[in-house]
Amino acid sequence: MPDTVAATHHNWIYRHGVLPILAMLRMGATPRSLAWSIAVGVLLGINPVLGTTTLLCLAIAVSFRLNILASQIAMQAMFPVELMLMVPFLRMGARVFHTAAMPLAPGILVKEARHAPYALIRSLWMWEWHAFVLWAAIAVLAVPLVALVLTPLLERIQARIRRHQPL
Repeated sequence: MPDTVAATHHNWIYRHGVLPILAMLRMGATPRSLAWSIAVGVLLGINPVLGTTTLLCLAIAVSFRLNILASQIAMQAMFPVELMLMVPFLRMGARVFHTAAMPLAPGILVKEARHAPYALIRSLWMWEWHAFVLWAAIAVLAVPLVALVLTPLLERIQARIRRHQPL
């Protein structure tokens, strides 16, 4: 028979996202450093170039001495958002750089791959590069804003942890 304290069941996001952040606060991570780490992870997590987020996040976290675990947790949590924002970034990149929009119909891409594979690869790189530059401009402005919003929130959470109050 278990003790009088009943086991609390939390959802997957709470167990794998929130609890590690709370543990880092309990172990002495500062709210400011965690806020910056999470902000970098969130913004890198929506990077429109698929397959680059993990290494880019790791490199930036190490370069700026951020909390690697916090930035990776935030970055991984953003994967569904990254997929949702891929097409808008590609479309906005084409508008900003005044290039033809990427055709999203599979038939057109397959036809181009068969008839002019080199030209298609060059076009794909151009569309990705434009989307990446647009994302980078947004990220440079948004990371400090996200960190600014998260810092007081994490400070309040840390204060509650110090007072031993449940969240």
